Amino acid sequence: MGTPVSLSQARRIALAAQGLARVRPTGPATARAVGRTFAQLHLVQIDSVNVLARSHYLPFFSRLGEYDSGILQTMASRRPRRMMEYWAHEASFIRPEHFPDLLVWQKRSWVGAHHLEPAIRRDLEERILAVLAVESPMTASELTQKLGHVPEAERVNWGWNWNIVKRVLEHLFEEGRVSAASRTPQFERRYTLTSRVVPEALSDSAGGNTVLDRDASLDRLMEAAARAHGIGTVRCFSDYFRTPLKAGFESVQRLVRAGRLTPTPVNGWNRETYMHVEAARPRKATGRALLSPFDSLVFERRRLEELFGFHYRLEIYTPSAKRRFGYYVLPFLLGENIVARVDLKAERSEGRLLVRSAFAEQGAPGDTAVELAAELTLMARWLGLSDVVVWPVGDLAPSLSEAVARQDAYVV
Repeated sequence: MGTPVSLSQARRIALAAQGLARVRPTGPATARAVGRTFAQLHLVQIDSVNVLARSHYLPFFSRLGEYDSGILQTMASRRPRRMMEYWAHEASFIRPEHFPDLLVWQKRSWVGAHHLEPAIRRDLEERILAVLAVESPMTASELTQKLGHVPEAERVNWGWNWNIVKRVLEHLFEEGRVSAASRTPQFERRYTLTSRVVPEALSDSAGGNTVLDRDASLDRLMEAAARAHGIGTVRCFSDYFRTPLKAGFESVQRLVRAGRLTPTPVNGWNRETYMHVEAARPRKATGRALLSPFDSLVFERRRLEELFGFHYRLEIYTPSAKRRFGYYVLPFLLGENIVARVDLKAERSEGRLLVRSAFAEQGAPGDTAVELAAELTLMARWLGLSDVVVWPVGDLAPSLSEAVARQDAYVV
């Protein structure tokens, strides 16, 4: 068993593992830096909400500051791909090497067409695969038009208002037979055969030509999750790729025996915790970041509260009158603590970043407003917005508004 660590040490280990412990370099980040960051995180979650920016763009800004988001499009759409789409924590961009292992452990049958009449589904699968084998990548709507007539009985809406072609496409996506080649400006997937997206060695697994050892497959995912956490519980690691908890416990024991994880108690936690053997243990955390609601640091809410004393709930689906902090609230990390939260919206037509509420956490340091104003100014510039406007909502709003004014809110 490893030497127990303090809660402060555990926070710093976690932040280092997530690339959030250091002051970011000045100037726009390079493509190499973006690639290194993604390799460190292993995945970034995708979400359709675009009130501020697409959710998968924000984790890179949090860790790198200004960067060209087109780098991600290149990484996800050109071979050799350094990121691809599949189910992980939720819908995510993942490192391609995780794809065969996730095929073994991800089961999202509710998403696709499992409940369709088998004969109908198989017929449409064959038609879709035949078209994708000879055509360029296509969206669901383009493929629907290409296929032509669909029997009236089949034209049903379900879930996210998907038609039957979209449902079968998602079924094939879950099975690993089709993948997303890229996204349209409207963020629609362009589907193609998986063999065209990932290297042949990986697509063989999707085609069923390779039988992966389930234990070894899970161990790879759990170790990747442990690397991304630095320190955590079995639940933390299992939640990262959304793999089963019971199997995760057995995997962690195998990784301990293999010398990849070390049982390491955290003072104040009453749960068994483990640290990756290569986890960095910085003496100080000096980073500063606004964190997306879908950032991997905040995936597991219980861990977030135990590590940082920060209770966090995404209130997008809460009726506006019942929201406590706002619609799209980002935690603000300063050093090794989460010191505030802000509800942000990019008003692109007005060219301004709107802070609809700002709340300080208990014990937030005196420079919280100044540091947050600097971060908001940087974010506005990255988003191509010229102004930061703070609404008078929340206990931090008055001092933040003053700090933004001193920062010179008009950025180029």
